Amino acid sequence: MAWTKSPKPLIELFDKSVPSGDGITLRKMFGYPAAFANGKLFIGLHQNDFIMRLSEEDRGRFTAEFGERIFEPIEGRPMREYVRLPGELLNDARKRAFWIKRSRHYAESITSTTKPAKKPSYRPVK
Repeated sequence: MAWTKSPKPLIELFDKSVPSGDGITLRKMFGYPAAFANGKLFIGLHQNDFIMRLSEEDRGRFTAEFGERIFEPIEGRPMREYVRLPGELLNDARKRAFWIKRSRHYAESITSTTKPAKKPSYRPVK
């Protein structure tokens, strides 16, 4: 399955939508533009979709307002905290900024979990 590039107007909209501030970095995720808050992905593009990460509470509000818009980069494999923005938000900078702010705050609130180091599966012969 080959993924398609995001259209230039969507990339330009994404670029205009990324908030500035400390801890905000831009890099690629899945080969598409993405914004991270303190190292946590909060908004990005995937093919023709503008996606964002929301808390469980905000996903409920978002779904109530815009319908179910779960992000599935691969069919049948949803990314549980991510939603796809509807055309209404793509066309309304004020509403889009509101939801992006919610997404950023959520990403900033996520604490890193450090997993214990795995024991090496290979040990050299002494």
